[in-house]
Amino acid sequence: MKTDRFGIESVKIGLEAHCQLTSLKTKLFCSCSADYRGKKPNTLVCPVCLGIPGSLPVLNLRAVELALMVALALNCKIPNETFFFRKNYYYPDMSKNFQISQYDRAGGNPLSVDGSVYIRVDHKRKKIKIRRVHLEEDPARLVYTGTIDASPYTLIDYNRSGVALLEIVTDPDLSSPREARIFLQKLRSILEHLGVSNGGLEGAMRCDANISIIGGPRVEIKNISSFKEVERALNFEIARQKDLVSKGISVKQETRHWDETRRVTISLRIKEEEQDYRYFPELDLIPINITKSWLEQLKSKMPELPDARRIRLTKEYGLPSYDAEVLTSDKSLADFFESCVKLGKAPKTVSNWLMTDVLRCLHNFNLELTETKFTPEQLVEMITLIEDGVISGKIAKMILPEMIKTGESPRLIVKERGLVKISGREELQLLIGQVCEENPDAVKDALKDEKAIHFLIGKLMQKTRGRADPKLADELIRAHLALLKSRVSTP
Repeated sequence: MKTDRFGIESVKIGLEAHCQLTSLKTKLFCSCSADYRGKKPNTLVCPVCLGIPGSLPVLNLRAVELALMVALALNCKIPNETFFFRKNYYYPDMSKNFQISQYDRAGGNPLSVDGSVYIRVDHKRKKIKIRRVHLEEDPARLVYTGTIDASPYTLIDYNRSGVALLEIVTDPDLSSPREARIFLQKLRSILEHLGVSNGGLEGAMRCDANISIIGGPRVEIKNISSFKEVERALNFEIARQKDLVSKGISVKQETRHWDETRRVTISLRIKEEEQDYRYFPELDLIPINITKSWLEQLKSKMPELPDARRIRLTKEYGLPSYDAEVLTSDKSLADFFESCVKLGKAPKTVSNWLMTDVLRCLHNFNLELTETKFTPEQLVEMITLIEDGVISGKIAKMILPEMIKTGESPRLIVKERGLVKISGREELQLLIGQVCEENPDAVKDALKDEKAIHFLIGKLMQKTRGRADPKLADELIRAHLALLKSRVSTP
């Protein structure tokens, strides 16, 4: 742990995660479709979600049920009654100049408060307190030409306006950008296990981050779109604030925008205070009574959540705790793992491939597992090819990116590219002879120093494009060198 005055202990980060309830078919206060992605702009709108005077909102009860399930999963306290407020502000993304939201002050009662989530950082568990979870309507989507500060105009698509949104607010318990990313991954996994939100959809999970260093004022970074960008934005902002402090310049309390292209934060406005929003009750919506029987009914429908699944994976499949933690950090990854095991493959073998090569490929392609055509059947087929001696592990690593990118069968790729493993002794002996003739100095070195044998093995692998059976290649090269040595030493 760093201890200098700008060290990690001096950083406080609180998050406001905005998560759309993407499993809903309609918006929060009207019957307009919530499936707005890819649709022509401003075609999924009505007087209610546009806020035209005289229109009246009607609450989508299913949205409340899904929100309550999230609150239960986050170990929150749920009041007997909750209701909505109007959060007043003028901004083009909210046509009626107020957002129907919930409030935790001035007599307000949000959907839930005082929850907690445990994350694992460097093999240690850390509790992150959840200040509140509340429901609100999503604003419209603003579209810029180029960057936000250089765009000559702003386009507005109101299709998103009114989509049900959960705001999940943490205490400033996070002390590094990495912790923030791990927390958001855990949160997304919980929502996806509940089946209430698909975090892989564009804009389904966005985040505002409040950050301060050495007790200075909070700076809010708005609308960060992905885990990777959250980490980048916070790292930049920490460096920016440290630079100001080291020069004796005060950090201003303000709202900043994260420019993903230039990877910098840009000042948007001086941070509003809560009183600026002039919250007051939304009288067009009646309070919601949350009964114990309703909550019990919802609890009975709750699926297995990531923490419980992690424990089950360790017990049922004998996985190390670390493996189970990585797999359950993403529901699709855990589902993929269990499907492979059901198809007959050893749990640890499957886990190793998923946690290393598969995740690395996805990262390199900047893809989610669900965005690919890669299936458990294909991974199982590839592992079977290795176990049957048809391909080497090295060949498997070579073809895996193509499998993930195209969804092609590994057997077909191997056949088309002529990548079947060379296991014939005579063929390998012939190739080893060629390698030794081409690398006489390396042979001399290998005759004196056993470690130099690896160079010749590498050359053989290069010559066979990784198709040589590594174990047999090692054995035959050693035998070839032993023969050469005996000839040299024999008078």
